[in-house]
Amino acid sequence: MNGAGFEQALCVDAGHPALAGHFPGHPLVPGVILLEQVAQALRAWRGLRLARVLEAKFSAPLLPAQAAIVRLTEAGTDSPTVRFRFEIRHDGRVLARGLVEGTA
Repeated sequence: MNGAGFEQALCVDAGHPALAGHFPGHPLVPGVILLEQVAQALRAWRGLRLARVLEAKFSAPLLPAQAAIVRLTEAGTDSPTVRFRFEIRHDGRVLARGLVEGTA
């Protein structure tokens, strides 16, 4: 992405402990793990921590060991927080999107 945004690859290992209880026999990556990936991308890009999730929509599942991309773009500031839009995509398909706030 250009200077206005950031991308980071993600792939949740099939052995992740959160997967065992999330649809046993047909595991899906839980939304909270995807939001954790958004938080890690925000920290890597801007050195900020995730303060709040303002919006989150999960429209398709991510399966264990599937590669995906987290995309962040700045959506404005409301001092002392900065808002970011996020998308998580797999093979060009949007799996999740939303709006978060980051803070120092």
